Amino acid sequence: MRALALYGAATTLGSLVLTALTAAPALPSSQGVPEAFQGAAEAHGTELAAGRAQALGVKFGKCPASEELPAPVQCGTVRVPLDYAKPRGKQIELTVSRLKAGGKDAKSGKPVARQGALVYNPGGPGASSMYFPLVSGMPEWKKIAAAYDLVGYSPRGVARSAPLSCADPKDFAAAPTQSPVHPSDSYKKERIARAKTYAQGCARRAGAALRHYHSLNNVRDLEVLRAALGERKLNFMGASYGTYFGAVYATLYPSHVRRMVFDSVVNPDPGQIWYRNNLDQSAAFEDRWEDFRTWVAKHDKTYGLGDSPEAVQHSYAKVRAELSHKPAGGKVGPGQLQGAYLQAGYYDDVWAMRATALSQYLKGNPKPLIEQAAPRPEAAKDDENGNAVYTAVECNDARWPTDFRTWDRDNSRLAQRAPFETWDNAWMNLPCAYWPAPRQRPVDVRAAKGALPPTLILAAERDAATPYKGALELQKRLPGAALVTEKDAGTHGIGGGANACVNKHMETYLLTGKTPVRRAACAPHQEPNPVSLDRHALPERIPAAV
Repeated sequence: MRALALYGAATTLGSLVLTALTAAPALPSSQGVPEAFQGAAEAHGTELAAGRAQALGVKFGKCPASEELPAPVQCGTVRVPLDYAKPRGKQIELTVSRLKAGGKDAKSGKPVARQGALVYNPGGPGASSMYFPLVSGMPEWKKIAAAYDLVGYSPRGVARSAPLSCADPKDFAAAPTQSPVHPSDSYKKERIARAKTYAQGCARRAGAALRHYHSLNNVRDLEVLRAALGERKLNFMGASYGTYFGAVYATLYPSHVRRMVFDSVVNPDPGQIWYRNNLDQSAAFEDRWEDFRTWVAKHDKTYGLGDSPEAVQHSYAKVRAELSHKPAGGKVGPGQLQGAYLQAGYYDDVWAMRATALSQYLKGNPKPLIEQAAPRPEAAKDDENGNAVYTAVECNDARWPTDFRTWDRDNSRLAQRAPFETWDNAWMNLPCAYWPAPRQRPVDVRAAKGALPPTLILAAERDAATPYKGALELQKRLPGAALVTEKDAGTHGIGGGANACVNKHMETYLLTGKTPVRRAACAPHQEPNPVSLDRHALPERIPAAV
């Protein structure tokens, strides 16, 4: 479940197990990157590319119609080397969006002093933040938008930034599909074959370029983007996977950091990356799935799905069983059902919609479920592209078990106590067992004391996509980092969202550089209200990431 999150505007895809790499900690130097983390050629190539980008800048102008970004948002491109070891070789273009800072102080009426560009990455891997400047219209972002240029971009491989593809989008979006909780041996063999075919498709379509799509190059690209924007130091906010390569950037370029916000944190412990983070994530989704069922049971008078979490599970299992024999609308089978209800593990503001759809289906009205779970043909190309980037980055970043017996043993054990998402998560990542490209050397995320300015970590205590212990681990590795925890809540991506306490900490930090005490707690945001069955359901999320 690769996911991406921007405060009420996101969809989910695949599995979010973000990468980390192992080596010695970075030295607090601005003279390039220590060779312990990368070859001398890549270090020199990054420095050369950044210098070139600084000289050229970004020529911002009207955004292409395909971006669907209205004025005054502007768009441009930044050229980066495909291979940083060959900085004068093949170049690729990353698309960039920007809304210039602007606004007046509410009290004095004077223009707010510009503090530079704030670059945002929503994670994935495989998600774009080209839409990020649009948050300027949200009250939670008004003061930040007055002080910063809001900058989004599509990382390498995503959308128009040298897009990757591993399969025909129509085949990738084929529906309906199955999603057995405890798969048979024959089903496992089928999924192994599909994983091998997908990995081979990535290699065939991308060719020699495939090996260059990984987190270290995402970090190098971020360094080049900083230079192209004319920023001496980087202001960056990353959510989900964005926290991981933001932390790698802080490791490699500590003296280039001005302010950094890490929202919903990937566990950077090298021993967790990537495989074990996937297992931890599947276990955490079981707990979050129970949160959803508990809430539905609490509102049994509205939904009629059962007055206990167990009863709600029975209702869900009944729908799953019926869909396996008769897909709703011919397109929604168990696989599509699972994908739709996995979103309930990410965002509680879809709970009412999902509960309504389940209730209506059992009452003989499948329309809400079809509307929420059926694949959208118009999104097939973007969805496949996002999945291809996700797969390439995670497979290139770290070693994975290459013997399916290891996957079978670990996931079979876990599925006994966490059946909701375990096997679907495994299938999402299984191409990495058969990946043809060479793996990257791991980097150990950390900074020396005093090397970094204060940074801010935001985390929900019951986040399933990036379990809370990841935030604790990152705080240990980045001295001076402050952690703000939303207690007893599980929304993935909380900065600028529904919690005013969290937002105040984030705003104060970005505007003043001040962090709270080492650890601060915020009460959970309000539980969602149930939607009566005789009313229109809440609108579906706006897709912000594939």
